[in-house]
Amino acid sequence: MTSEPTARKMFIAGEWKDASSGETISVVNPATEDVVATVPKGTEADAKAAADAAYDAKAKVNRISAWERYVFLSKTAKLLEEHNEEIARIIALEAGKPIRDSRTEARRAVLTFTFAAEEAKRIYGEVYQPDAYPLPPGNENRIVFSMREPIGVVVCISPFNFPLNLLCHKVAPALAAGNAVIAKPTSETPLVAIRLTEILLEAGCPKEAIQVITGPGRSVGNALVESPYTDLITFTGSTQVGTQIASLGGKRAKRLILEMGGMDPVIVLDDADLPRAVEAVSRATFGLAGQVCIASKRILASDSISDKFATMLADRVSKFKVADPMAEDTDIGPVISDESRVHIHALVVEAKDAGAKVRVGGDRLPGKGYFYQPTVLSDVTSDMRIMQDEPFGPLGPIQAIESDEEAIRIANSSVYGLQSSVYSRDLRRALKIARELKAGGVMINDPTTVRFDNMPFGGVKLSGLGREGVRYAIQEMTEVKLINMNLA
Repeated sequence: MTSEPTARKMFIAGEWKDASSGETISVVNPATEDVVATVPKGTEADAKAAADAAYDAKAKVNRISAWERYVFLSKTAKLLEEHNEEIARIIALEAGKPIRDSRTEARRAVLTFTFAAEEAKRIYGEVYQPDAYPLPPGNENRIVFSMREPIGVVVCISPFNFPLNLLCHKVAPALAAGNAVIAKPTSETPLVAIRLTEILLEAGCPKEAIQVITGPGRSVGNALVESPYTDLITFTGSTQVGTQIASLGGKRAKRLILEMGGMDPVIVLDDADLPRAVEAVSRATFGLAGQVCIASKRILASDSISDKFATMLADRVSKFKVADPMAEDTDIGPVISDESRVHIHALVVEAKDAGAKVRVGGDRLPGKGYFYQPTVLSDVTSDMRIMQDEPFGPLGPIQAIESDEEAIRIANSSVYGLQSSVYSRDLRRALKIARELKAGGVMINDPTTVRFDNMPFGGVKLSGLGREGVRYAIQEMTEVKLINMNLA
């Protein structure tokens, strides 16, 4: 017998609230299709109330000292660590992420807040040497320096696949920089965002500094972007939504950090360590059911080893356990929705009809839950939709390439440019390719899914704008003010 869904609330203007309309959104467990909770279906009026409250509070929030920010951010990290198992189970429940991976995400959130706490003490400006320049006259009598100030109100729009840590990558640096924050989680996975807000308040974060609002992006999200009281929008999600945000925000000269889609290529050369590459590619392609923006979505293997690589990869993937995310031995859980599963299957069917060969998988799993078989395909060509449209599912299409130059050309042919990966024993050869790839990051003999939480992360082309990574996000979330003192 299913228990009654839990009803959660939004946090706006220092109070836990229902939607002004009284409507709610059901949060569905993608592994069972059961409703596990409800959250308020926020409206444009609720978004306006959140933006108004943040604007009214930002002057007070901006004056919170770096030490005070360090203290409550550090305590947030400690509380996240103490509640690691509880939080991991929330992630597994609402996102369908295997519990082992959910625990890893919860631990990474601890690190993200720890980094943010430390960086709060290191938001420096610069001192300049004005007499190094001949103009304007009198530079020998000037002292010039810059300082960084909070940008004001930061809107944090997060996705379903890393519902905690990707939200932390927005909220933590925004708070570290002294901004007022409005968190807007996706409607599929809002529960962990609400729990994070509770933990922040328990850690001593001033209630004026943080708000969380739930509801549809079309109404709530757009209202926050269009509000005259918000200053920066940081978003992770699809390119379609990201470009809409860019259009709305650009009209109002909003600062934007956009982490969008990717068709991340992995190039496996003929001199690669194949067992190592197979293991890494299998995890990078199929981990979290392929629902990772930096998952390996296009596998380009040298012609001489492509068939062997496909056989080895299919054999490895066939051993993955697809099951209940709460089970300790589950490798792969469900995708987030039936709509997503339909899209994934359409890509597979189209590829098969166009001549691709299914090595393993290729269909939906029967029964409850949005499960799809991990699927490896060979004999894939660049013109197939599976090599052009981001699947966000457990698909590993393999295309044979005849040369390094062809691999570079195909890899760069996408409108996306998030991360890439090259496998070769010849590091000079791999580095030469890495320098030619148009991407925000290139991993050599490492998976495309490698990300360092305090290093720059982001894409080029339609994959993004700006950079995350705590230190780099803080730079985006602050304004530089130049101070000149004439001592003459």
